[in-house]
Amino acid sequence: MVVVLLRGVNVGGYRTFRPSALVQQLKHLDAVNIGAAGTFVIRRPIPRARLRAELARKLPFATHIMICAGRDIVRLMARDPFADHRVPAADVVRFVSLLAERPRSAPSLPLVLPSSGPWLLKILGRDSRFVFGMYRRNMKAIGYLGTLDRMFGVPVTTRNWNTVTAISNVLTESAP
Repeated sequence: MVVVLLRGVNVGGYRTFRPSALVQQLKHLDAVNIGAAGTFVIRRPIPRARLRAELARKLPFATHIMICAGRDIVRLMARDPFADHRVPAADVVRFVSLLAERPRSAPSLPLVLPSSGPWLLKILGRDSRFVFGMYRRNMKAIGYLGTLDRMFGVPVTTRNWNTVTAISNVLTESAP
């Protein structure tokens, strides 16, 4: 099983599509829409290159299509990267970002942005292609999340930790 994360779709009326329609078109792959914009579990085996090409043909726009092994998500959940980090306030969101590939270089972690004043983004760590941290519900925090591409030198897409939990639930329920 693999997990597909589409970058920057169904956000603010930009690059919109109907995930349920895409899942119907991918019925032969036993695709599951996780509910977060552009997040799917593909339960049937398919070469990644073929899956990427099929998704690119079916989407009405170009976007980064990021694919990772389902077992990597399950392993991340079992490790629980947030175990030592309590959520300090109701306006704080835990997140996981998937890097398109392993970066050649990476910033020293943990990292807090901005570097002075109240923090808006905390990058707590990295596990292979996953970067995890917390951000405050603040429009400026979105800008800081947008800098992850430059920091790691590869395209990045981000999901709420609750979405990653939902992905893991689908993966473990589907396991043979």
